[in-house]
Order: sequence, then C-alpha cells, then structure tokens
Amino acid sequence: MRLLSLFVLFLLLSACESQTGSQTSDTSVRVDQRMGGSPDPGFKRATAPRAFEFPRDHGAHPEFATEWWYFTGNLQSSQGQAFGYQFTLFRVGLKPGAPEPDSQWRAHQVYMGHLALSDIDGAEHLSAERFSRAAAGLAGASLQPVRIWLGPWHIQGTQQDLFPLKLRAAAEEFSIDMTIERGGSPLVLQGEQGLSQKGAEPGNASYYYSMTRLPTRGKVQINDRSFDVEGYSWFDREWSSSALSKDQAGWDWFALQLNDGRDLMFYQMRDKQGKAQPYSRGVLVAPEGRVYELSLDNTQLKALRTWENADGVEYPVQWSLVIPGYGIDLVVEAAFEDQEMRHTVHYWEGAVRVTGSHEGRGYLELSGYVP
Repeated sequence: MRLLSLFVLFLLLSACESQTGSQTSDTSVRVDQRMGGSPDPGFKRATAPRAFEFPRDHGAHPEFATEWWYFTGNLQSSQGQAFGYQFTLFRVGLKPGAPEPDSQWRAHQVYMGHLALSDIDGAEHLSAERFSRAAAGLAGASLQPVRIWLGPWHIQGTQQDLFPLKLRAAAEEFSIDMTIERGGSPLVLQGEQGLSQKGAEPGNASYYYSMTRLPTRGKVQINDRSFDVEGYSWFDREWSSSALSKDQAGWDWFALQLNDGRDLMFYQMRDKQGKAQPYSRGVLVAPEGRVYELSLDNTQLKALRTWENADGVEYPVQWSLVIPGYGIDLVVEAAFEDQEMRHTVHYWEGAVRVTGSHEGRGYLELSGYVP
C-alpha cells in the first residue's frame, strides 16, 4: 500500500542512481499520497478478479502504474539478539507503453527501494533509500530467473520459481543478505480472489497476494558488526493504478505471526476524520493453510498509545486487536517507538511484539498521519 510529487518525479528522471540515509528530505511526501490521484488513462486499473499465473505474476506489470515487492521479517541471531527488517522494491510507471528505442537511457518506469533494519535490543532503526530509471540495466525485473533489481539491491529467485529466494541489499551503515525458503507457507490471494478493494470507486483497488511465514536465514551487518540470523519473513505483492479515494487519509496495516502457527493480516482504511472505513479487511491463515476472511464485522481494532515524532506527527504504536470468533484478543506494540521511514515518502513501519491471548511477532505500517 504505497504517486510521487512532480518534483520528485523530475528528480527520479534526472538521476541515474541515488541513495540517501535516514535524514528527512524537504521533498518528502506521505506514503498515502502515492496511492491517490487520477491515473493516466493509458494504465490499466484493477476492476475485476483475474487468473493469477506463476511465476509470471512474480514479475513486473508495466501496464499498471504502481507495484511493489514487500518483505518484512523478525530475526534472531545465534547469540540471541533480535532484529526486524524491511526490504521493498517499488516500480512506478511514468507513462504507459514502451519508450522509443532510440536510446538505452529512455525509460517509462522508475524503481525506488527502501531498506530498513531495526536493532531491537539497541532500539536503533537504520534505513536507506535508492532509486533509478529502468534503463541501461540499472533497474528492472526478469522472469528467467525471477529477478527484481535496483542497482546492487536485488531479489533473486530461480529459473522455475521464486524459491529459494535471495535478498541482498547494502547501505552505508548496514546490510542484509538473506536466503528465504517457502516452507509450508501458502500463497494467499487477498480480497476477492486477489482483488483487494481499497475504496468505493471501481478501480480503486489492487491485485494483492501474500506469503505469510517464510523460513529465513542469513546475515545482517551494522557497521563492523556481523550477525548470523534466522527467523521468518512475510512477503506482500501488489500492483494497481489507483487505490485511495479523495475522502481517505491512509491506513494501518498489521502482519502478525502468532505462536500457535496462525498468521494474521489486517488493514484498516481511515477517512480524514480518522474513522475506519468498510473497505478495511484481512485474513487469518491457519497452520494447514486454510484462510478465514476478516472485516470490521468480526474484527475490533483500537489504538491504545501514540508516539510523537520531531515534527509533531503522532503515530499509534500500541493497539488492541480483538477477533472474538477466533479466540484472539491481542495487544500489538512497537518493539521500540522510533521506526519511522523518513525518506522521499514518509510512513512508520516497524517490528512489533504481540501479547495477550497469544504471543507473537510481526510488522506494523502506519500511513496518512499529519501534525
């Protein structure tokens, strides 16, 4: 769930590659702003369920305006240190169709990447951003093998499928190098057979699937410290051309792995008064792979505590999440408060702890919050 301002688009087009640290940029926009606005009519919109085809749909869909490959996970080192990570590659379509073949530098697509590592024991959140035009081999997506790359940052699959999957990305202060297996994690089509409606207007939707509990092992590095880690990752895939309506402010998205083997995804769409909208929904995935639909009819979500950043934005970092029909009564709380992504796009995304009727780990994303 993530269109850039004209200035940022100009910046993307004029730069071959760029990478920033975690400092705030004056050109930043909120993550929800990427999902609003009227798409170029030449782009397709998600208006009806479709037949998914794999590994084809692990690759790019340039006929749509926006898409992303989203990985989050909670990991533990062999010495017991806890880490959370986020690695996302975004594709943004600037213009429908293929560019004129008169120059290898022409591109109608740009890629943006976000990388973050949360040192939970040290309460330190490191993040980086990279972007590039999809030209001259700088960024892109291929199928044989499945590969999505942005400079040296990449998601690498195999000739036949996505798994085993390699994630590699490095910033100035930190890096990740992961191998991800599918394990027993099912591929879950979100919404109506993979059509995830986010607003009332036809086409304010995305095609959306998830893999919710993927065994993960590898290394994370912070400056000169290296850690062998293992744990579980969560993989979300979405593509669309427009998702948010004018009356929508943003969303709160939960991806939780519970200690009884169940996985829970729920997103709450909010209007500009902060009220949850009926397009809020999710899934509860049983250990054997059966999927149960969640909505505001059977799910109760309430913010319990907020954290205020230096700009006066208050993010709700502790929540009550109750699903009475499935015996779930949870408190979801940030592993530590300052896990805000302060780059071209602003949002809070970080590792969370789960307590209450069940224990667990997960990730929380908060968008559309203003001072």
